[in-house]
Amino acid sequence: QVQLVESGGGSVQAGGSLRLSCAASGPTYKMAWFRQAPGKEREGVAAIYTATSRPVYADSVKGRFTISRDNAKNTLYLQMSRLEPEDTAMYYCAASRRPGNVFSSSDYNYWGQGTQVTVSS
Repeated sequence: QVQLVESGGGSVQAGGSLRLSCAASGPTYKMAWFRQAPGKEREGVAAIYTATSRPVYADSVKGRFTISRDNAKNTLYLQMSRLEPEDTAMYYCAASRRPGNVFSSSDYNYWGQGTQVTVSS
């Protein structure tokens, strides 16, 4: 079992920045941030392979979001810059112990509780 504890959400004006954190309790193969807005499906925004720290980004956040990982603390981060109202959603940290599609939510079996990000125009 891997427990994930998130922190760092909040409200910000468009153009602002926020950083999300996700502390993991055990080893993982890959980790990711997903988000879900009301009435929309959950979508992957950024993922990282634990062993190599190679990041993968959804087109909608490329150049604005940065995913990183502190291996010593076993903690995942998502630095979000130039936030837009369209980024408003509940953000979830996810972890998997197997390879596969980094943005397929069904490929992840460990999930955080979610943290709300609200961006006002």
